Amino acid sequence: MVAVVLLERVEKLGQMGQVVNVKPGFARNFLLPKRKALRATKENLAYFEKQRAQLEAANLKRRGEAEEVAAKLGGLQVVIVRQAGESGQLYGSVSARDIAEAVTEAGFTIGRQQVILDRPIKTLGLHELRIALHPEVAVSITANVAQSREEAEMQAKGIDPLRAAEEQAAVETPAAPEGGAAVGEPTGG
Repeated sequence: MVAVVLLERVEKLGQMGQVVNVKPGFARNFLLPKRKALRATKENLAYFEKQRAQLEAANLKRRGEAEEVAAKLGGLQVVIVRQAGESGQLYGSVSARDIAEAVTEAGFTIGRQQVILDRPIKTLGLHELRIALHPEVAVSITANVAQSREEAEMQAKGIDPLRAAEEQAAVETPAAPEGGAAVGEPTGG
Protein backbone atom coordinates (compact mmCIF):
# COMPACT_ATOMS: atom_id res chain seq x y z
CA MET A 1 0.00 0.00 0.00
CA VAL A 2 1.06 3.56 -0.74
CA ALA A 3 0.03 6.61 1.31
CA VAL A 4 -1.24 9.57 -0.72
CA VAL A 5 -2.83 12.92 0.13
CA LEU A 6 -5.93 13.66 -1.95
CA LEU A 7 -6.01 16.97 -3.85
CA GLU A 8 -9.75 16.60 -4.57
CA ARG A 9 -12.64 14.40 -3.51
CA VAL A 10 -12.40 10.94 -5.06
CA GLU A 11 -15.57 8.83 -4.99
CA LYS A 12 -15.33 5.76 -2.73
CA LEU A 13 -11.91 6.89 -1.48
CA GLY A 14 -12.03 10.16 0.47
CA GLN A 15 -12.23 13.95 0.68
CA MET A 16 -9.69 16.62 -0.22
CA GLY A 17 -6.80 16.68 2.23
CA GLN A 18 -7.24 13.15 3.54
CA VAL A 19 -4.25 10.84 3.64
CA VAL A 20 -5.35 7.43 2.39
CA ASN A 21 -3.62 4.14 1.62
CA VAL A 22 -4.11 2.83 -1.90
CA LYS A 23 -2.61 0.09 -4.01
CA PRO A 24 0.59 1.15 -5.80
CA GLY A 25 -0.90 0.61 -9.27
CA PHE A 26 -3.93 2.81 -8.52
CA ALA A 27 -1.67 5.61 -7.32
CA ARG A 28 0.87 5.22 -10.16
CA ASN A 29 -1.64 4.80 -13.00
CA PHE A 30 -4.60 6.98 -11.95
CA LEU A 31 -4.28 9.29 -8.95
CA LEU A 32 -0.82 10.71 -9.58
CA PRO A 33 -0.97 11.23 -13.39
CA LYS A 34 -4.43 12.86 -13.16
CA ARG A 35 -3.19 15.14 -10.37
CA LYS A 36 -5.85 13.92 -7.96
CA ALA A 37 -3.27 13.10 -5.27
CA LEU A 38 0.34 13.50 -4.15
CA ARG A 39 2.50 10.93 -2.40
CA ALA A 40 2.21 11.55 1.36
CA THR A 41 5.79 12.67 2.03
CA LYS A 42 6.69 15.42 4.53
CA GLU A 43 7.47 17.83 1.69
CA ASN A 44 4.21 17.13 -0.15
CA LEU A 45 2.14 17.43 3.04
CA ALA A 46 3.77 20.81 3.77
CA TYR A 47 3.15 21.90 0.14
CA PHE A 48 -0.48 20.81 0.39
CA GLU A 49 -1.03 22.78 3.61
CA LYS A 50 0.43 25.92 1.96
CA GLN A 51 -1.77 25.45 -1.12
CA ARG A 52 -4.88 24.21 0.71
CA ALA A 53 -6.78 27.54 0.62
CA GLN A 54 -6.14 27.97 -3.10
CA LEU A 55 -7.07 24.35 -3.86
CA GLU A 56 -10.31 24.64 -1.85
CA ALA A 57 -11.21 27.94 -3.56
CA ALA A 58 -10.59 26.43 -7.03
CA ASN A 59 -12.64 23.37 -6.03
CA LEU A 60 -15.55 25.55 -4.86
CA LYS A 61 -15.48 27.50 -8.13
CA ARG A 62 -15.49 24.30 -10.24
CA ARG A 63 -18.25 22.87 -8.06
CA GLY A 64 -20.39 25.99 -8.51
CA GLU A 65 -19.96 25.82 -12.29
CA ALA A 66 -20.83 22.11 -12.24
CA GLU A 67 -24.00 22.79 -10.22
CA GLU A 68 -25.10 25.41 -12.78
CA VAL A 69 -24.63 22.91 -15.61
CA ALA A 70 -26.37 20.19 -13.54
CA ALA A 71 -29.45 22.39 -13.18
CA LYS A 72 -29.71 22.63 -16.98
CA LEU A 73 -28.63 19.04 -17.73
CA GLY A 74 -30.82 17.28 -15.15
CA GLY A 75 -33.57 15.15 -16.67
CA LEU A 76 -32.14 15.37 -20.20
CA GLN A 77 -33.21 12.55 -22.51
CA VAL A 78 -30.87 11.64 -25.38
CA VAL A 79 -31.84 9.38 -28.28
CA ILE A 80 -29.38 6.75 -29.46
CA VAL A 81 -30.35 4.86 -32.62
CA ARG A 82 -28.98 1.31 -32.90
CA GLN A 83 -29.79 -1.87 -34.81
CA ALA A 84 -31.34 -4.68 -32.77
CA GLY A 85 -32.85 -8.13 -33.12
CA GLU A 86 -36.55 -8.94 -32.85
CA SER A 87 -36.26 -9.52 -29.10
CA GLY A 88 -34.84 -6.03 -28.49
CA GLN A 89 -31.26 -7.24 -28.01
CA LEU A 90 -28.76 -4.81 -29.56
CA TYR A 91 -26.17 -5.89 -32.13
CA GLY A 92 -23.27 -4.65 -29.99
CA SER A 93 -23.77 -2.28 -27.08
CA VAL A 94 -24.05 1.41 -26.19
CA SER A 95 -20.86 2.60 -24.50
CA ALA A 96 -19.97 5.64 -22.41
CA ARG A 97 -18.45 7.22 -25.54
CA ASP A 98 -21.77 6.90 -27.43
CA ILE A 99 -23.64 8.55 -24.55
CA ALA A 100 -21.06 11.35 -24.24
CA GLU A 101 -21.40 12.06 -27.99
CA ALA A 102 -25.22 12.13 -27.73
CA VAL A 103 -25.10 14.54 -24.76
CA THR A 104 -22.60 16.74 -26.63
CA GLU A 105 -24.97 16.84 -29.63
CA ALA A 106 -27.69 17.98 -27.22
CA GLY A 107 -25.54 21.01 -26.37
CA PHE A 108 -23.56 19.97 -23.27
CA THR A 109 -19.87 19.14 -23.58
CA ILE A 110 -18.88 16.14 -21.47
CA GLY A 111 -16.20 13.46 -21.74
CA ARG A 112 -16.78 9.73 -21.80
CA GLN A 113 -15.05 9.36 -18.42
CA GLN A 114 -17.82 11.51 -16.90
CA VAL A 115 -20.50 8.96 -17.89
CA ILE A 116 -21.05 6.47 -15.07
CA LEU A 117 -22.21 3.16 -16.53
CA ASP A 118 -22.59 0.16 -14.23
CA ARG A 119 -22.63 -2.11 -17.29
CA PRO A 120 -22.86 -1.55 -21.05
CA ILE A 121 -26.36 -1.03 -22.45
CA LYS A 122 -27.31 -4.06 -24.57
CA THR A 123 -31.10 -3.71 -24.94
CA LEU A 124 -33.57 -1.28 -26.47
CA GLY A 125 -35.50 0.96 -24.08
CA LEU A 126 -35.08 3.80 -21.62
CA HIS A 127 -31.96 3.60 -19.45
CA GLU A 128 -31.31 5.85 -16.45
CA LEU A 129 -27.63 6.89 -16.02
CA ARG A 130 -25.47 9.29 -14.06
CA ILE A 131 -23.14 11.97 -15.36
CA ALA A 132 -20.38 13.11 -12.97
CA LEU A 133 -19.82 16.80 -13.68
CA HIS A 134 -17.54 17.22 -10.64
CA PRO A 135 -16.39 14.82 -7.91
CA GLU A 136 -19.18 16.22 -5.71
CA VAL A 137 -21.85 16.85 -8.38
CA ALA A 138 -23.62 14.14 -10.40
CA VAL A 139 -26.84 14.37 -12.42
CA SER A 140 -29.23 11.75 -13.85
CA ILE A 141 -30.13 11.59 -17.53
CA THR A 142 -32.07 9.09 -19.63
CA ALA A 143 -30.69 7.31 -22.68
CA ASN A 144 -33.49 6.36 -25.07
CA VAL A 145 -32.06 3.48 -27.12
CA ALA A 146 -34.23 2.67 -30.16
CA GLN A 147 -34.02 1.39 -33.73
CA SER A 148 -35.34 4.67 -35.20
CA ARG A 149 -36.38 8.18 -34.16
CA GLU A 150 -40.05 7.14 -34.46
CA GLU A 151 -39.53 4.23 -32.04
CA ALA A 152 -37.68 6.58 -29.67
CA GLU A 153 -40.71 8.88 -29.64
CA MET A 154 -42.99 5.90 -28.90
CA GLN A 155 -40.72 4.77 -26.03
CA ALA A 156 -40.67 8.31 -24.62
CA LYS A 157 -44.49 8.22 -24.51
CA GLY A 158 -44.40 4.88 -22.67
CA ILE A 159 -45.34 2.67 -25.64
CA ASP A 160 -43.27 -0.47 -26.20
CA PRO A 161 -42.50 -0.49 -29.98
CA LEU A 162 -41.77 -4.24 -30.04
CA ARG A 163 -45.12 -5.13 -28.45
CA ALA A 164 -46.94 -2.62 -30.69
CA ALA A 165 -45.39 -4.27 -33.79
CA GLU A 166 -46.46 -7.73 -32.57
CA GLU A 167 -50.03 -6.52 -31.95
CA GLN A 168 -50.12 -4.87 -35.39
CA ALA A 169 -48.93 -8.11 -37.04
CA ALA A 170 -51.63 -10.08 -35.18
CA VAL A 171 -54.36 -7.70 -36.42
CA GLU A 172 -53.15 -7.86 -40.05
CA THR A 173 -53.11 -11.69 -40.26
CA PRO A 174 -56.49 -12.98 -39.06
CA ALA A 175 -56.90 -16.64 -38.15
CA ALA A 176 -58.76 -19.05 -40.48
CA PRO A 177 -62.51 -19.12 -39.72
CA GLU A 178 -64.14 -22.14 -38.10
CA GLY A 179 -65.99 -24.47 -40.47
CA GLY A 180 -63.17 -25.87 -42.55
CA ALA A 181 -62.66 -23.65 -45.62
CA ALA A 182 -60.70 -20.46 -45.50
CA VAL A 183 -62.22 -17.26 -46.81
CA GLY A 184 -62.08 -17.08 -50.59
CA GLU A 185 -61.69 -20.85 -51.14
CA PRO A 186 -64.46 -22.60 -53.08
CA THR A 187 -66.44 -25.13 -51.13
CA GLY A 188 -67.02 -28.47 -52.73
CA GLY A 189 -70.69 -28.21 -53.57
